[in-house]
This record gives sequence, C-alpha cells and structure tokens, in this order.
Amino acid sequence: MGRTGRPGQPAPSSGQWRPKGGGKEVTVPKGHRLPPTPRPGQTWVNVDPTKNKSGRG
Repeated sequence: MGRTGRPGQPAPSSGQWRPKGGGKEVTVPKGHRLPPTPRPGQTWVNVDPTKNKSGRG
C-alpha cells in the first residue's frame, strides 16, 4: 500500500489518490491539500505515485 494522508492536509507525494475503503481516484500534486473524502473518518491512499523526481517524497 502507498503513502496515506488525511483530508485537508498537504499531500506527501504526487499521484493518484483513492479513499481507503474504495471510491473515485483523484490526482493531487505534492504539497496540495487532499480533498474531503466521501465518508467521514476515511483517509487517502496514494495508489499510483507519480514517476518523476517531483513526486518522490
């Protein structure tokens, strides 16, 4: 499993993020805030990290 983050916090790495437990993926660049999740209490998981130097954290 990839890196995780909470809604409203800056993304620790760039890539495709999916809510833990399932849901639609979103693209978030490193340092940008993660959006709200579909359900309260969920966190985000980076399921497809960006494959360039700016996406490494």
